[in-house]
Amino acid sequence: MLFLNKPALILLGILATGIHAWLPDGIRDANQFNQSIHDAPGNSTFSKRNLPGFDKIRGVNLGSLFVFEPWMASGQWNNMGCGPYKSEFDCVVGIGQDRADAVFQQHYSTWITQADIARIKSYGLNTIRIPLGYWLFEPIIYWDSEHFPHGHVAFPYLEQICEWAAQAGLYVIIDLHAAPGAQQANQPFTGQYAPNAGFYKPWQYDRAYQMLSWITEVIHRWPAFRTVGMLEILNEPSQDPSVTTGLLDQYYPGAYAAIRAREAKIGIGGDQSLHVQVMNTLWGSGNPETFLTDKQFMAYDDHRNWPTIVGEFSLSVPDNVQWNGDWHPDSNKDFYNRWFAAQIIRYERDTNGWIFWSWKTQLGDYRWSYQEAVAAGVIPSNAASINRGAFDTHVKRILEFVEAVAMIMDFIEITISI
Repeated sequence: MLFLNKPALILLGILATGIHAWLPDGIRDANQFNQSIHDAPGNSTFSKRNLPGFDKIRGVNLGSLFVFEPWMASGQWNNMGCGPYKSEFDCVVGIGQDRADAVFQQHYSTWITQADIARIKSYGLNTIRIPLGYWLFEPIIYWDSEHFPHGHVAFPYLEQICEWAAQAGLYVIIDLHAAPGAQQANQPFTGQYAPNAGFYKPWQYDRAYQMLSWITEVIHRWPAFRTVGMLEILNEPSQDPSVTTGLLDQYYPGAYAAIRAREAKIGIGGDQSLHVQVMNTLWGSGNPETFLTDKQFMAYDDHRNWPTIVGEFSLSVPDNVQWNGDWHPDSNKDFYNRWFAAQIIRYERDTNGWIFWSWKTQLGDYRWSYQEAVAAGVIPSNAASINRGAFDTHVKRILEFVEAVAMIMDFIEITISI
């Protein structure tokens, strides 16, 4: 999650056909984590598992679970012994690999529990988005120069989260949140506080392809991943065109091809395929359609019509006013209630849905925490209630109010073209 001075709006273009997730009848053995699972016993039969019936995605991000962002949870970060460090990479260097593996394992086991998943479901949500770092796939790590918690420590917890989500009937989006070499400079959401964005090189792209190819097969083979239906190939790339060499013409087509090639290898095709997500043009890193036109057409009957999801948004306001009296979360809950409602109504009107950042933080600020906003009465305990009942009579007024404020404060471009 890029910590901006205005709410982060991420538009994710989905490059695939009808929304389906698939249930493999194959093995479920995390001990084979670093091995190919292609030759595992019993993994050649696939059965179709449709998405639970809903017409809009309503979800939350599981931020700081597998890619820790210290600004979101400084108490947890300090308790892990990582307080002096800016990123996971720096913490592992500082406290050592063995201790890091132990403290991160404790973090994975406690940050999101089955009770969280049950509560997410109870709030009328139907989707979770799970940010991952490339280091989950250990074979691509340069262990002499890259320092992260071991992937085999994290993987069983990823599997468990996905199993809980499947049992609850939640749809799952997996996001390559942190790319090899860092897709942005000085951002802990990349897993490292790198002085330069080092991702935009052919060999780094190749490492990302390997990770995406591997996780594609895991999704199709491991039963726990049966409701995973979308795979985002890069979170928040740099918006500086002088940095992002090859992003549009090399990385996006190559990542798409790697996913489809792995699926073809294991007998997956057509509407069995995963959705592949990229950042929409409005993010500012160029038009992903430019070099994906043919592949996109293969995925759609009409490739000019991209379904869109608002993948990260919050209730935050600009830093210079966020704690002022008129904007303080304790004194102006009515505004934040309207601000949430206006965003949700607009997103559900103009896109395929939304995913809030994030489910949980330690900021003591409900504007970044869905569960705290529900507890504060700012977000209703049933997300679907935004679009029915008493809210219906106030939709126009809420939209006009918040859009006027947004125009004045330059919060966010709410109008979305598809």
